[in-house]
Amino acid sequence: MSLSFVPDAVAAPRGRRVLRHARLEASLLLRNGEQLLLALVIPIALLVAGLAFGGRLGLDPATFPESVLALAVWSTSFTSLAINTGFERRYGVFERLAATPLSRGDLVAGKALATASIAGAQLVVIAVVAVALGWRPTPGPLGSLLALVGAALGLVAFAGAALALAGRLRAEATLAVANLIYLAVAAGGALVIPVSAYPAALRPALAALPSGALGELLRAWASGGAPLWPVGVLAAWASVFWLVARKAFRWTS
Repeated sequence: MSLSFVPDAVAAPRGRRVLRHARLEASLLLRNGEQLLLALVIPIALLVAGLAFGGRLGLDPATFPESVLALAVWSTSFTSLAINTGFERRYGVFERLAATPLSRGDLVAGKALATASIAGAQLVVIAVVAVALGWRPTPGPLGSLLALVGAALGLVAFAGAALALAGRLRAEATLAVANLIYLAVAAGGALVIPVSAYPAALRPALAALPSGALGELLRAWASGGAPLWPVGVLAAWASVFWLVARKAFRWTS
């Protein structure tokens, strides 16, 4: 029997490569204090404050937790993803990963799985806290299905916008712009505050935004509603933002 010492390395199967990359991406995000602040601390703080004092500010405690869930999807799939990706480009992470068996499709799939898993865990934690504080949603079967589809489409739309932003701007600019957009949308994008609370002239435009559509869909879901129009709006924005991301994203800084 002869021994061969010639290297014969073989890449792992694609599914295993993507899953391991997703696990690494998720672990890196969870170690980042700023990302945890956006993912959990700020939404839970808003949830507690809204349920405790929202009535004095004109907020409906019955629908405020759904608004915070929409905010959680927004913070993770847009702000966190944009900032993290921007600094990965700056430090040459993608150039180094190009030397591995991971293809560009594998990198995108791994990042998508990591973002989706963190968003899912985030929603579960916030929902548990809301229930502990007295939130009692009354969703229906169709509304629950539409809410899941809408949340997934919202995640895709926001992630596409995040990659388009991070793929064009410098890391520092991405950090500043992503945080500004996060605050602007949270405050005035009908994500946290229902569309009906805005002036009548602004309502059609706000309802046509992905933030407004997601907020309205989740608020309707918790009260037993099942509107179809927000899903259509989110599907349209998801298609647009991903087309833009494919054109705008640059792998190297």
